[in-house]
Amino acid sequence: MKPYRIPQLAKPYTDYDMIQRHTELPPFPDGRGHLLYIFLSYGSPAGIKGGELFTLVTGLVQLGLDTHECIDQVQNEPGGDPMRSRQLKVLAGDYFSSWFYHLLAKREQIEMVGILSTAIADLNVMKAHLYSKMKGMFLSAEQYLRHTVQLNMRLFLSFTPMIEESLAELWEKLLSEFSQYETVLLELRRGGDPVNAMEGYCYWKVLESATEDERRLLLEQELDHKDWKKLKMKYKCDSLLTDKLHGSIRSIQGLLQGVKEENLFAELSAALDRLLQHMKISGQAAVEG
Repeated sequence: MKPYRIPQLAKPYTDYDMIQRHTELPPFPDGRGHLLYIFLSYGSPAGIKGGELFTLVTGLVQLGLDTHECIDQVQNEPGGDPMRSRQLKVLAGDYFSSWFYHLLAKREQIEMVGILSTAIADLNVMKAHLYSKMKGMFLSAEQYLRHTVQLNMRLFLSFTPMIEESLAELWEKLLSEFSQYETVLLELRRGGDPVNAMEGYCYWKVLESATEDERRLLLEQELDHKDWKKLKMKYKCDSLLTDKLHGSIRSIQGLLQGVKEENLFAELSAALDRLLQHMKISGQAAVEG
């Protein structure tokens, strides 16, 4: 099995000076991508050909979708020009997604174009349902998180038929935990200020228990950074999210204990270590096993 190198392969398609100077991109889905690459190598009868390509294009599509999702969260980004940042996010999201068609077509993987296109369409329907609930305020923090994790799994789940049947259940359980981990880590990051936190986990958590005055300030977006930080501390938003990170790590470790194949166990353990390292780099407290 080749070493996992998808983030390096993605850099020629994602690293541009103009984007880095004037806007900020969401993180590349490295944990889910690493997991997909492992199971495409081990979890198919002959070790699927094109696993690296499939993982790369799925990561680029996910990055494109995530970039479009954060178009409105640009007030505090580098560059000082919110309009330019929004425009770059629109263009960057489209650009990343377009590579999925180009790279697969170049390798004559037309069937995979159809599979991922169907997954993207399904994901957009799921998003529409979530947005409807958010607009109607029919959503708890836990429901928001559960729906978001499911959205972040959708593209990767489209590869389940390619996974060896005996490993499919393990793949889906680990994908769920890896997706929750990456989703929660992103929620911790976005919760740092009231603008980026809008309609995220912390926003919905505060709304659930806030006083009438607090709800008014939150809904009218009249909270400054200091007041938002106080509300987050009052309702223990970061603590709840950090507990979820710990829970995902414990679940992943428990699942790995049931892996009997030595090489697969080693690869999955390396993916977990990489996941933990990303959290340390992000500046969050380290999660201990």
